[in-house]
Amino acid sequence: MTTRYAMKIALRAIARNRSRSALTVLGVVIGIAAIILLESLGAGAQDLILRQIQGMGAKTVVVMPGREPRGPSDFVQILSSSLKERDLESLRRKTSVPSAEEVMPIVFGAETASYRGETFRLTIFGSSSAIARILDLTPSEGAFFSEDDVKGRGEVIVIGDKVREELFGDAPAVGERIKIKNRNFRVVGVLPRKGQVSFFNFDEAAVAPYTAVQSYVLGIRHFQRLIVEASSEDAIPRTVRDIEATIRNSHGITDPEKDDFHVETPADLAETLGVVTNVLTLFLVAVAAISLVVGGIGIMNIMLVAVTERTREIGLRKAVGATYRDILTQFLFEAAMLTAFGGLIGVSLGAFFSFLATLVLGGVVALDWRFTFPVTAALLGLGVALLVGLVFGLYPARRAAKLNPIEALRYE
Repeated sequence: MTTRYAMKIALRAIARNRSRSALTVLGVVIGIAAIILLESLGAGAQDLILRQIQGMGAKTVVVMPGREPRGPSDFVQILSSSLKERDLESLRRKTSVPSAEEVMPIVFGAETASYRGETFRLTIFGSSSAIARILDLTPSEGAFFSEDDVKGRGEVIVIGDKVREELFGDAPAVGERIKIKNRNFRVVGVLPRKGQVSFFNFDEAAVAPYTAVQSYVLGIRHFQRLIVEASSEDAIPRTVRDIEATIRNSHGITDPEKDDFHVETPADLAETLGVVTNVLTLFLVAVAAISLVVGGIGIMNIMLVAVTERTREIGLRKAVGATYRDILTQFLFEAAMLTAFGGLIGVSLGAFFSFLATLVLGGVVALDWRFTFPVTAALLGLGVALLVGLVFGLYPARRAAKLNPIEALRYE
């Protein structure tokens, strides 16, 4: 029997039982769709986070409060107030960290801004004027605040494009005053539409001198981040060592195990991202594999039912000359084609839902999310689907091929 003829018979058998065939491959469809969706979202998330890390600059080092997280309980320490003004002053001394080009503090919080009856919930950042250069926050209108504004706790502010749109509409914003925490901040600049920069959406944010934000808005005396720009990428390891030594000296820490801060570099973040992504991918693929196995068992059961229902047909084919190999090939083709169809549908559904998720994350959540189609995962998924069909279809196919033609023709 030729391959073409075997495929024709298999297609005819599948077409005769459309509903049963659809239900049979449901597990395979779900498994493959899950693999495509999860791989696509994982790749999209990795791409987004890597771009956010790159947005910080390859030479930047971030000092965080609390020791380096080693378990769930350690993440609470990130909210601690261990980074103070004395740490900023110590790091800015050239004798402490010779390779540091710039040291800038970061404080932030969610607040409501108002202007002539219009209100908008924004994230307000407090920093030095260096943030404009390091994070490429050059205003499209007006200018950024100066270091004199920082020293004088100036109530001046640079707003994101979405903030301007919500509070001012088409009216000019530069020179106007917006109220935050009963303080009137004068708008000196408007940022162009930026989207996500270093994990923050600056379109819905505003930046002001950290001295003013600490005193008038947040009411705190500590920093949530200290960002250090090294002289070069090669200088980062030395910069990290100097930062750790300087802050330990400032905090009176002699045992590194008792650190109340930790330092992160772009390489550290990328490495952590890779580990987390790999673990999640393995876990999710394992879940999808279980779905495929369940689908394979379903195919085997349905194929066994089909063999029983078509016993007389098998007997008749054997009576007119069909061999063991012909019957085996026919049923294997049927199982493989079922799972192949299921795999194609699964790939299509996975890609569709992944694209839908991209639209939601980009349009609704306002993330700079890019659609990524995992070609390798799709090809692997189709190959696995075919393998599932062949493996789980082998037993029913052999059972059909071994039927005695005389007994099969007597079957009622």
